[in-house]
Amino acid sequence: MNIREIEEIDNPVIEQIIKRSLETFGLDIPGTAYFDPQLGSLSDYYRELPNSKYWIVTDELGDVMGGVGIAPFGEHEGVCELQKLYIKPEAQGQGLSKQLMETALGFAKEHYAYCYLETMEKLRVANRLYERLGFRKLDKPLNGSEHGTMDTWYIKEL
Repeated sequence: MNIREIEEIDNPVIEQIIKRSLETFGLDIPGTAYFDPQLGSLSDYYRELPNSKYWIVTDELGDVMGGVGIAPFGEHEGVCELQKLYIKPEAQGQGLSKQLMETALGFAKEHYAYCYLETMEKLRVANRLYERLGFRKLDKPLNGSEHGTMDTWYIKEL
């Protein structure tokens, strides 16, 4: 497996991975990443934002297996958001999410004091990973959230 920054050629593949994953959980609804306007051009989106990156993980053949991003969160000084962590179903359970998160959090620590994320309670495996990596569950979202459908929020001091 190889983790690298997203390139333009990766955009359609990661968009499909994200959409299929959300569809699997019935989350292809407004208020989720499914309808983010930048979903089809993540390489441009993250390149244009300050202190932001999106990484993908590929298998030994170079096929994209998933990805994760870090970007500033709203108007909160020193707070970034861990975004769009998705892995293809056939690649899940191999520790790829953890590897991607460690890469993203290493970058985040260079630029931010806190990392925030939004998710759904029903995504139990993901929530366990966040907690194992030191994220603390919040009672409500931080002001400025764009994904109103999310019902679970975490923050981590970096």
